[in-house]
Amino acid sequence: MQSSVIVAIVAAGAVILIALGLATSGGGSGVSARLERYASSKPDGKAPGTGAGGLSEMINQSVALANLNRVVEQRDFGANLARDIARADLRLKISEYLMIWIGTTLGVPAIMLALSFVMPALGNPFLLLIGGLIGFMIPRFWLGRRRTGRLNQFNKQLPDTITLIANGLRAGSSFLQAIELVVREAGPPVSTEFGRVIREVNLGLAFDEALENMVRRVRSDDLELMATAISIQHNVGGNLAEILDSIAYTIRERVRIKGEIRTLTAQQRLSGYVVGFLPIALAGFLFIAAPGFMSPMFDDSVNIAGLPAGVIILIFGGFMMFIGFMFIRKIVDIEV
Repeated sequence: MQSSVIVAIVAAGAVILIALGLATSGGGSGVSARLERYASSKPDGKAPGTGAGGLSEMINQSVALANLNRVVEQRDFGANLARDIARADLRLKISEYLMIWIGTTLGVPAIMLALSFVMPALGNPFLLLIGGLIGFMIPRFWLGRRRTGRLNQFNKQLPDTITLIANGLRAGSSFLQAIELVVREAGPPVSTEFGRVIREVNLGLAFDEALENMVRRVRSDDLELMATAISIQHNVGGNLAEILDSIAYTIRERVRIKGEIRTLTAQQRLSGYVVGFLPIALAGFLFIAAPGFMSPMFDDSVNIAGLPAGVIILIFGGFMMFIGFMFIRKIVDIEV
């Protein structure tokens, strides 16, 4: 009876956190959405369907999220997280991302508990722990994928962007005019980042500092090479168009060589994924299809340091698979 109460409390808390995370990460989090909400209000100054109590509640939530943002941003963890969110181009505050993070960490075990009435094996504490770890990793994995995908897309567009800037310089345009041409002609994320450079310069920031800010945001080696060449040319002089053409050629060759390397190491990378995830998938299938088959692993009759010997074997096996997976990833990760 006590375990049922605990399960119900955990499930209810997970549902509330997920709902709060979805609500705060929706369209109401942006400035434009707030302006649109109040712009569409009735003539008496109240938004449709919003009374004094609802408005006060929204204000209290906004104040609480703002306070949480200030507290988190003062920590190194918060600053790094804010930088990662900006690099992934997510329209989320730190507090909103943390709400989603907590919601997924508790929500995945709660869903497994709900499904355990249909598949009792999902109620196993070991599986619930794995579900919690999966829920904990989902937001970080999603953020990392977004950040990596945006960086790869930026690097693919960068050679053509540099060529476009060089052609603009040959046509007699200034460097800022060439960047404005990139903002008009190129697509995101290149147009977005170079547009920020233009806005910062228009607000009075020095061009070198605006370019350095873009390098810090994007964290691209190719972009850093371009920014270094531009800074040296501003101090020393020279034909910037020819320098940019040489950089564009170097970047294109690097992209081509990286593509060939990925093609040649595709089988080895696939082997790493099989080595790392096939045993986990097989163990999960056995937990669901034949729960009694794995039950001896959790037998307390044979224990080491208070833990069942089977659990220690599983932990050791998982650790060794992780080491093997990391070794394979390191071997096939060839720097160009």
